[in-house]
Amino acid sequence: MGIALALGCERIVCIAQVLTSDIVQLQHVAEARGAQFNVIAGARPLLGLVSAADEVIVLADGLFSSTAETVDLLSESQSVLVQPIEQGLAAGFERIDLNHAAAGAMRIPGRLVEQIATLPTDCDPISALQRIALQSGVRQRPIPMPGQDGLFWSLVRSDAEAHTIEPQWIRQRTRDTVPLGPARGLALVAVRSFGPALLHAGTGSRALVIAAVVVALLALGAGWFALPLIGLTLTALGWILRESAALLARIEYDGGPKRRGIDSLTAYGWAIDAVIVLLMGWATALDPGHNLIDRLFPPFMLIAQLRILAAIHDGRWGAWLTDRSLLSLVLIGAILGRIGSEAAHGGAVLAAIVILVLLGQKSQLTRP
Repeated sequence: MGIALALGCERIVCIAQVLTSDIVQLQHVAEARGAQFNVIAGARPLLGLVSAADEVIVLADGLFSSTAETVDLLSESQSVLVQPIEQGLAAGFERIDLNHAAAGAMRIPGRLVEQIATLPTDCDPISALQRIALQSGVRQRPIPMPGQDGLFWSLVRSDAEAHTIEPQWIRQRTRDTVPLGPARGLALVAVRSFGPALLHAGTGSRALVIAAVVVALLALGAGWFALPLIGLTLTALGWILRESAALLARIEYDGGPKRRGIDSLTAYGWAIDAVIVLLMGWATALDPGHNLIDRLFPPFMLIAQLRILAAIHDGRWGAWLTDRSLLSLVLIGAILGRIGSEAAHGGAVLAAIVILVLLGQKSQLTRP
């Protein structure tokens, strides 16, 4: 469904003998995106759904491939995707000739569908259309080797096979998660370990986003009741949950159409920053001679300078600078050492100095 919608298909045809609840869910997804959805039992009903002016995207039953890469392969021109014979047969794909096996996907002109009328009613629609396309001169296009450029290409024929390839799929979808800060590293380990269970439960990234929001609210409540250390501990946990949700979202959508709600991850980052500022203000509430503005100003400047510094200095250090779990733990240590206010002051000043140095270096490099 993700591939079809990403390619802009106006009508999606599902070939199935029985209308199941899963197919109904797919129908709701397609219609919500403005596409028509039809369920047919065999090849012949295609004749009334496809015109000669159409282009047809054909995806084999059980094809499990990377959405973004599949869209790239099918979006350029009409073609039948193929792969080396050894690779394809080992994965369960159909043999095409001596050297090539099918890859389970093709883009063909709609006029070729008319030739199904000459075939037996019980013919396999995918194999029939593939044979018709090749005999009509539609070019073959080899797919890259799996693993290249993030490509994942497999054929799933049972639940057991799906469970077998799922950990590999998750590792490949998260392999380019660099640079890594401490929180993202922990989140990566957690998602690779427990991600399949969350995906099977049907919750995935949304459940983690909700959990992260709840943890942030608990952190705010802890600060209100004069427990800033517990609050900062909770913000560290909330940030790890946020990073885990971002990784799961990438796996779920895989370059396909984005769903509403993922933008909340960005908003969550700003919310955590606000919570940290408030917690630091509450942590220094007992300092004599300081009003609320005086207590909030140092952590506010620290957060602001860190955001500016992360925007200027991308790369590995940028990942560490945006890691709010790491910042929370550093601030916990400072509060325990009774230098919470001084740490916020010093951190803000240090970040400002580094920003000035980096900006000075950039201005010298760009000066004619």
